Amino acid sequence: MKKFPEYFLWGAATSAPQSEGYSSLNGKSPSTWDKWYEMNPEKFQKNQGPEHTSMMYETYVEDIKRMKEIHMNSFRTSIAWTRLLPDGKTINQEAVDFYRNYFSELRSNGVKPIINLFHFDMPWWLMEKGGWETRESVDAFAFYANTCFELFGDLVERWTTFNEPMVHVECGYLYGYHYPAIIDLKKAVQVGFHTLMAHTMAVKAFKDGHYSGEIGIILNVSPCYPKSQSEEDLKAAELADLLNTKSFLDPTVLGKIPEKLIECLIENELLPKVKEQDLQLIQLNIVDFIGMNYYQPRRVQAPIKVHKPAISPADFYDHYDWPDKKINPYRGWEIYPEALYDVAMMIKNQYNNIAWYVSENGMGVAEEDRFLDENGMIQDDYRIEFMKEHLDQLYKGIEEGSNCFGYHSWTFVDCWSWLNGYKNRYGFYRLDLNNNQRSLKKSGLWFKELIDQNGLS
Repeated sequence: MKKFPEYFLWGAATSAPQSEGYSSLNGKSPSTWDKWYEMNPEKFQKNQGPEHTSMMYETYVEDIKRMKEIHMNSFRTSIAWTRLLPDGKTINQEAVDFYRNYFSELRSNGVKPIINLFHFDMPWWLMEKGGWETRESVDAFAFYANTCFELFGDLVERWTTFNEPMVHVECGYLYGYHYPAIIDLKKAVQVGFHTLMAHTMAVKAFKDGHYSGEIGIILNVSPCYPKSQSEEDLKAAELADLLNTKSFLDPTVLGKIPEKLIECLIENELLPKVKEQDLQLIQLNIVDFIGMNYYQPRRVQAPIKVHKPAISPADFYDHYDWPDKKINPYRGWEIYPEALYDVAMMIKNQYNNIAWYVSENGMGVAEEDRFLDENGMIQDDYRIEFMKEHLDQLYKGIEEGSNCFGYHSWTFVDCWSWLNGYKNRYGFYRLDLNNNQRSLKKSGLWFKELIDQNGLS
């Protein structure tokens, strides 16, 4: 038996916009997702927008009972900024009551809440002012964060500021998958820096307020593997790591933006606007722990054609299609569990062995009803195999001293996923879109046994 540490957190993760529903009701104001769906519903899979999702706003009591039934001891979700502060300043009391009841229900069922503040759901009122492009977003987020700490601090022991901040940077300003769906590398860098400062000021508010508990951030980390050991490929891998991983990991954990990243930005005329005290504030407000989302590795090679100054990430590195890869065909993502061991060792050796947990890991599969058995249970052995292989590598990292305190799967109940709607399913529980009913998958039974053993047999 491969036993995990005592008090290990076993659970799942979701977000407010992907699970709550009631996106235009109960005092909530629109996010960029609500408005984008209103303007361009054709961009969304089968016209599945953010209004209904998995409806946990009304089903959370029953869903938490389901968490307890499979013995989960922790759960990560987020607060919707647009629900709590519809205009950025005025508290929506119905939202306060909802979240207090939600978090209290989790705690009373032995499920520790880890609460995240921002999961891609930019308020529309702020987007109209420029969103993360404007410095006003930093102060607005810090005010929102402090409001959350004041209202819910007695119920939450672990907070995180952002989920995958690099995603709203690249998807909104480089690749067109999130609103405003523009392609502008200079703006992307500024958005990234304002996001970093918003995180920093939220951590400062937490520490200045002497709130109990801990505060961290959740990052998507794809270890970078070069095509070869040539100087050019190694340089591409270094730049990919600097831009995609170290840009947030180093300042939030070590308190410093990497010098090589700054040099790269200077060379390409991409330096963001920075205020005088910003770098000192970053240094003084590092996190207590890190959440790491891992799904796939990043394989790169030297770019063939380079613009100077750079106009896109392709000027720093190109994707390399490893011919020996194992792939999830539904997402087009490589399955490479060994990278999770590399993440564990990276944190141990390069980041002061800070406390961390796997905040997301999972396998999205389309048309899962193909695997329904005669009893109505989805036989998702592929998901069990995926998690086993990754937990094997995580266990190896923990055995070698990496300070990991938990593992969260994405996700608990099949959830809505941005432009993809409900195309790919990830949950331990199947969601029937016709009647909103939940039913346990085979992976949920397996996860219960894993938790009971606190280890892999």
